[in-house]
Amino acid sequence: MASAPDPSWHPKHQFPWRPGNRFELLVDGHEFFPRMRAAIAHARHSVLFEIYLFESGAVASLFIEALAQAAARGVVVKVLADGFGATRLTRADRERLTGAGVDLAFYNPIRLRQWLMNLFRDHRKLLIVDGEVAFVSGTGLADEFDDPHRPERSWRETTVCIRGPVLADWQNLFQHVWNLHSGNTLNLMAPPAAANPDGMVGRVAPTGSLLVQDIRRSLYARVRQAGQRVWLSTAYFVPSRKLLRALKRASRQGADVRLLLSGPHTDHPAVRHAGRRFYSGLLRYGIRIFEYQPRFLHAKTLLCDQWASLGSSNFDRWNLRWNLEANQEINDARFAEAVCAMLEEDFRQCTEIDRKRWRQRPWRVRLRQHLWGRADLWLDALGRYRVRLKARWGGQL
Repeated sequence: MASAPDPSWHPKHQFPWRPGNRFELLVDGHEFFPRMRAAIAHARHSVLFEIYLFESGAVASLFIEALAQAAARGVVVKVLADGFGATRLTRADRERLTGAGVDLAFYNPIRLRQWLMNLFRDHRKLLIVDGEVAFVSGTGLADEFDDPHRPERSWRETTVCIRGPVLADWQNLFQHVWNLHSGNTLNLMAPPAAANPDGMVGRVAPTGSLLVQDIRRSLYARVRQAGQRVWLSTAYFVPSRKLLRALKRASRQGADVRLLLSGPHTDHPAVRHAGRRFYSGLLRYGIRIFEYQPRFLHAKTLLCDQWASLGSSNFDRWNLRWNLEANQEINDARFAEAVCAMLEEDFRQCTEIDRKRWRQRPWRVRLRQHLWGRADLWLDALGRYRVRLKARWGGQL
């Protein structure tokens, strides 16, 4: 039976809660990539793909082939890639797409004269097929997510497969960004999706402009209200002061607060060192910190009691300030059980940070935290210019 809507609803949320959906949790590229390609292979009307990281390689080639074949069948295929995240997509692969009839566009291409405006990026990861099924995640079309040479080192990632009434909102979200940045207009009507009486309650949560901050609002509200647990998995832990206060408050109120963070395997060691400077303060409040050991943890998941948020956002201040992000929020005890089981398996592959041993960490570790922490503060200061830069772009980013 569907759960009640989120009591933290804010009047500025862009999309409402919708009941009657089906959500399926898919873990790692070897599981979700074949499902995504199969959906494209069976497309009849439209394929809409919004992606940040798009790099030429084995994974990208399989998707390029599937997209090209769909376009050859007469399916409308739109691919919106980020102008920075797709810098390693070769000219040959771009021509394979456009030559097959795929409409390929790029969000905010890098230009030197833009200076700081190049910081605005489309970090969303969204595939919608025929308005009937969608895949929302933090993955990229890159070999790191399904390494053909070392599969055991493939990045740890999670995807949600979605069917139901929320698909209309996902399609509207894609069309809005496409129409602003592609140079041509897309006006597809999502087919009405019947609500499953035994389905789940879900809401599309984007971040994208000065006013659209749904992920941030939900994050703070749900962590503050949690009574049972707050389990947060993120690749890059550089929290805002508000999030730190909310996590500590939840722990004081008796919630089981755990952070699942990247361990020694990461693509941005500097960010890891900068984020570890917060450990001491969090450990003092009884918050448990786990560092994932086998491979790079790239998954972004927040579980507060029976409410979950999964998608592209790392819940850090950089993502929430500069990027277009999009998460699927789900308020359902059944889905929460699946997320809980997934995270418990991840915890078993972690090293938990012990407060006493952390206080005795070597001076070299402390020095790296201090130096990269100072760099993080400098980068955070750029956020003061965000409103001014947004105004120059007339809200187009």
